[in-house]
Amino acid sequence: MTAKRTAGAGGESAAGSAAKAPAVPTAKPESRVALVRRARRINRELADVYPYAHPELDFLNPFQLLVATVLSAQTTDLRVNQTTPALFARYPTPEDMAAAVPEELEELIRPTGFFRAKAKSLIGLSKALRDDFGGEVPGRLKDLVTLPGVGRKTAFVVLGNAFGVPGITVDTHFMRLVRRWRWTAQEDPVKIEAEVAEIFPKSEWTMLSHRVIFHGRRICHARKPACGACPITHLCPSYGEGETDPEKAKKLLKYEMGGFPGQRLNPPPDYPGKPAPPLGAG
Repeated sequence: MTAKRTAGAGGESAAGSAAKAPAVPTAKPESRVALVRRARRINRELADVYPYAHPELDFLNPFQLLVATVLSAQTTDLRVNQTTPALFARYPTPEDMAAAVPEELEELIRPTGFFRAKAKSLIGLSKALRDDFGGEVPGRLKDLVTLPGVGRKTAFVVLGNAFGVPGITVDTHFMRLVRRWRWTAQEDPVKIEAEVAEIFPKSEWTMLSHRVIFHGRRICHARKPACGACPITHLCPSYGEGETDPEKAKKLLKYEMGGFPGQRLNPPPDYPGKPAPPLGAG
């Protein structure tokens, strides 16, 4: 009498299971030390690619930068830069903007979208600056985040670029790239900020933010990254998510990398691209 074949949980015999080919070994997880080294090398190489990286909002003082950053939510820096010349001509100081007629302010900032909510924030933060801070933008995070419409992202933009206080700006580009590079798996901006801050020295935080955001806007796009034109593919674990053909990828490049105007109407002197056109100029 022959012995019965013993089936496993899925109904497969032990003999059949034993005959299976061995599983392909998975890649060894990246160590913490290796991750830090790779991340810092990416930062160094991006510094070579974008030695002119800078905030892409036009501003002359902390108040202008604060207002422009609030307006930049859900729109491009280009559209903000095209809108703010008329805005600051009408309301040059917090005291002026605090006294603005809401409907008139709304009309001036209409091109940036969500203009009613933004106008409410601008009038609110201007009143707070006038009443609580002597008409001056404060240079401390804990003070900035008390202003209407100002969160950590906006506060760090102002601190880093108007006051020289290091900070990490976690916008949509920054979030996308640091996750693609596997510096973090977090989705919450505050947690992303905390994890990335542990990788880099504090002195690098502001310029790191500019470089990553520059790269996200010019090459590592959300929908179709230009992988074939990217200078850091050798360090990117997500290479291949976008177009890998060099010629096709080159056509995806934006702003100065593609030979087009940037987002600032008044870029820094060392900016290699073309100034953006004013509103209504094309």
